[in-house]
Amino acid sequence: MTADTARPKKRPRKPAWGKLVAAAVVIAALTAAWRYTPLADYLTAQRIGAWARYVREMQLAPLWTVIAYVVTSYLMFPRPLLTLFTVIAFGPWLGFTYSMLGIMVAALSHYYVGRLLPPDFIRKLMGDKMDRIGDRLRDHGFLTVFAIRVVPVAPFPVEGFAAGAKRLRVWDYSLGTFLGMLPGVLATTIFGREIERALNDPSQINYWVLGGVVLALILVTVLVGRWLNKLQAAPA
Repeated sequence: MTADTARPKKRPRKPAWGKLVAAAVVIAALTAAWRYTPLADYLTAQRIGAWARYVREMQLAPLWTVIAYVVTSYLMFPRPLLTLFTVIAFGPWLGFTYSMLGIMVAALSHYYVGRLLPPDFIRKLMGDKMDRIGDRLRDHGFLTVFAIRVVPVAPFPVEGFAAGAKRLRVWDYSLGTFLGMLPGVLATTIFGREIERALNDPSQINYWVLGGVVLALILVTVLVGRWLNKLQAAPA
């Protein structure tokens, strides 16, 4: 029992830098694809604008947007891409609002599904992370949810499944999710706003704003990642 408890402490965990490097590689790959492949000829400003207008003018567009967040969360679709398009379609204020609403509804669905799923099934999805995070969810529910939303330790729905399986208080889970997702959604909203401006006039894009957002997001991610490492290494 003692050996099992001590084993996770010895594992080096660097979730923050790993996620940031992966994000940088993805951004670089998308930029290269846009620059050196026919993607730029297909995803023109006019075409993206037409798609955005179509979505914006749909009946019950906000409801469909929230449903899209819920459905795509189970399919592991990249959530930032959906947020970017939501901001382009509805503008920064409504886009941010609909994105956060969609994320929260999706997260709550994961939580209640987790209450119904067998714990062994969730443990298979998370592996040993279930044991490392599970006790912290009970002891530091709100703070742990906040941390793993900023620096994910598992796919977004799986974290919700784990919180539901551990019978975490829904208020702690909801508040931790909201505050933990807030920095990323704010950053994506600002990126989306700059993309929207660039589609109309590329000279209007503000690289200082984008650079500041990236630096702020890196700082938050690193600080929260370090705290999460200490929390996981602490005795249960």
